Amino acid sequence: MKFCRLLLFFLLCSGMLNAQGYEKTSSGVKATVNGTDVEIQFYNPSTVRIMKAPTGWSYKKESLSVIEKPQAVELKVSQSGQAVWMRSQTMIVGLNLKSGEIMFTDAKGKDLLKEKGAPRFTDFNDAGVKTFSVYQAFQLDATEAIYGLGQLQNGKMSQRGITKRLVQGNVEDVVTFIQSVKGYGLFWDNYSPTVFADNAEGTSFNSEVGDLVDYYFMYGENADGVIAQMRALTGDVPMFPLWTYGFFQSKERYKSQDETVGVVRKYRELGVPLDGIIQDWQYWGSNYLWNAMEFLNEDFSNPKKMMSDIHGMNAKMVISIWSSFGPQTKQYRAMAPKNMLLDMGTWPQSGLSSWPPNREYPSGVKPYDAYHPEAREIYWDHLNKGLFSLGMDGWWMDSTEPDHLDYKPEDMDNQTYLGSFRKVRNAYPLMAVGGVYDHQRAVSSDKRVFILTRSAFAGQQRYGANTWTGDVQATWKDLARQVTAGLNFSLCAIPHWNSDIGGFFLGSYPRKLQDLGYHELYVRWLQFGTFNPMMRSHGADAPREIWQFGQKGERIYDAIEKYINLRYSLLPYIYSVSWDVTANRSSMMRALVMDFKDDRKTWDITDQYMFGQSLLVCPVVNSMYTKETGNGRNVVRTADYFEVKSRTVYLPKGTQWYDFWTNEKFSGGKTIERESPIDIIPLYVKAGSIIPMGPQVQYATEKAWDNLELRVYAGENGSFVLYEDEFDNYNYEKGAYTEIPMTWHNASRTLTIEARKGSYEGMLQTRKFTVRLQDGTTKTVDYDGQEVTVKF
Repeated sequence: MKFCRLLLFFLLCSGMLNAQGYEKTSSGVKATVNGTDVEIQFYNPSTVRIMKAPTGWSYKKESLSVIEKPQAVELKVSQSGQAVWMRSQTMIVGLNLKSGEIMFTDAKGKDLLKEKGAPRFTDFNDAGVKTFSVYQAFQLDATEAIYGLGQLQNGKMSQRGITKRLVQGNVEDVVTFIQSVKGYGLFWDNYSPTVFADNAEGTSFNSEVGDLVDYYFMYGENADGVIAQMRALTGDVPMFPLWTYGFFQSKERYKSQDETVGVVRKYRELGVPLDGIIQDWQYWGSNYLWNAMEFLNEDFSNPKKMMSDIHGMNAKMVISIWSSFGPQTKQYRAMAPKNMLLDMGTWPQSGLSSWPPNREYPSGVKPYDAYHPEAREIYWDHLNKGLFSLGMDGWWMDSTEPDHLDYKPEDMDNQTYLGSFRKVRNAYPLMAVGGVYDHQRAVSSDKRVFILTRSAFAGQQRYGANTWTGDVQATWKDLARQVTAGLNFSLCAIPHWNSDIGGFFLGSYPRKLQDLGYHELYVRWLQFGTFNPMMRSHGADAPREIWQFGQKGERIYDAIEKYINLRYSLLPYIYSVSWDVTANRSSMMRALVMDFKDDRKTWDITDQYMFGQSLLVCPVVNSMYTKETGNGRNVVRTADYFEVKSRTVYLPKGTQWYDFWTNEKFSGGKTIERESPIDIIPLYVKAGSIIPMGPQVQYATEKAWDNLELRVYAGENGSFVLYEDEFDNYNYEKGAYTEIPMTWHNASRTLTIEARKGSYEGMLQTRKFTVRLQDGTTKTVDYDGQEVTVKF
């Protein structure tokens, strides 16, 4: 739609009546329309903030998510009839001075988004404070696909046509953010429970409480551009340690330090790679000592030795910490007199460890006020003294929603440092996780912060956190849902994500590991996890270590080992993609619409995605090899892997693709059938890709990357940047890292390994690269940091 047509739209909407006035500001305009004060404030040429409140209403809003300050933006402001227009270099914002509606276009006047109707402010008594419920609707194109809203378990890729109450929960992490296939994003900056709806009445956000309608519109032209704008607005992603991209083993729960150390020892004995062991809850003892952040359980009698043993085997340890405290903990006793605890039901519900919870003996556990700066200091002080001082490598921050059990409406009246719990409810994980990150950064730069957490909100990517999907069930349906959950979460600009490999609860498999059907599900989930930002096996009801599934030479065991080893071979690729996330605001898990927007078939594919910009991952999310007899709890499952089944795969158009396993070449824009025996996940490589493959190792830093294999997939031009640094400190922020750009020129069949950029202490001065084409041709070259050309 041309700009003149947009103007006509505004004139028709306003009924050709006289325009009201407006005030030009340094960053946009202010106006009062129909009893609503409207302010439009540009933060940069591509991001604008919209604020609306009842006329004369006084408010003070300090965003918890947004950290960017408004820049000086060159704007051209003009009025045409009923509309005032603000033009930046990249977009145009129009305000109808009669209706108050706002519309957004690109710099050429192409329609992006328009509001639908006036905002609504409904009086609300928020625990004695006068405020409003706030609502705004928007008009989307009928065929427009939108993504985001956080990590939902609805199995949908495009979020059109849904109505969803957005409130933090165990398996759903909500983010009040959407982005469109048209290349724009919208962040609704409100932290109270919010209903998102997309129906015949429009696309709307309706929050329980808020002093104003407050949202940010950003135009990035494509999904990467939108994510870049959201990161600019809410914070960039720090580098994660290399070891966090290795394999992690966990379960609910290792019950002694001998068991925990023994798991690491057995992985080493078997020669199966492992980087992380995770210790779950109750190392502190009873539920009355919940989250004491000390080893008070007598079965963990020598934690210093435990840490020494684990580190001595070149593994790292991550430990469970929570957002709540038992009444006998030091933290509880420090916070309670200062009203830093929330009076609401949470986990655990009983002071006894029996199941189901014996409610005659209430635990007294309460969440803490993570919004309170002094409470966050108390939290870190005990964490530092009790665990960080032992050399703990990372934090498993469980229940960062937090768990809200036995819900009562008056629970939301709990007063936090920032007002009622209702007002700030969805931002709880942002504050809890941010408190640990900020405090650890303040005391140490030698060890990068690593946090595994169960919940998230907008901006959490700036805190070194990887979010997982909570206590999902071990079912094929749940496995399929994790794919779309992770992709939509990533499209909210938060790139580090994972799920419990194998599912948390085994309720569908009463025979647990004796059920061969579960073996098939576990392998397929592990294959999917190989191509997640974190590869972590965890769950309840049965252990998940590799030896629980057989022994070497047996089909399931060998399949598990194969993918753990593949993960480690891909570490140079994965770590370089991680740098692209940090340096260039990219994403690791990429919905197909990110790279193939012009191919409409990719807009709503729910079971394929890109891992980095080279690998097309097609997880198997349906049972192929399990046969069932009986019914209910008497069902018996057997597995037959001899008759090989296939999975349907769509190869996006606009490029060529190689089968990762066979090197067979395919044209894009086709649907194919790929045989998928139990040890094969359909995996394709985009033509023009350069993928560095690392050495076989037992842990991530065991061997230097001094003789990498560079797999070059001919057919298109392509490039890659190999990134290296010291792997686990913040010296990269001071420039201590190297980049080695590589370029493949397809017409001349030439790979140019460019001059190394940057340096750091201990870096490789010389190395070899073995360049391998997909026809099997290889050439090995020496590299000393100067440009090398390899011609085929």
